[in-house]
Amino acid sequence: MNIQAMMKQAQKLQSDMLKVKEEIDNMEFLGTNGLVTVKLNGKKEVVEVKIKGEDDFSKDDLEMLQDMVMLAINEAMKQIDKVTEEKMGRFGSIPGLF
Repeated sequence: MNIQAMMKQAQKLQSDMLKVKEEIDNMEFLGTNGLVTVKLNGKKEVVEVKIKGEDDFSKDDLEMLQDMVMLAINEAMKQIDKVTEEKMGRFGSIPGLF
């Protein structure tokens, strides 16, 4: 295989990777835990947090609510990592890329 063909193949691979990454970035992931729902995009940015019955919490319940929010966010992050691994795995492991 000549160097030009290899370069062309590498450029196509890079283009394919960027398309898949963009697809993941535009997806939405929901994390839920009890009364809390958190929505993140594929860039792992929280775009929405919903708390059901938010007026019903006492100060003592605040710590529990914070833990629930954290667990919901972590659940959504794990979903993003799983989909990213599934969709990007075919490109091999390139350290620091994603």
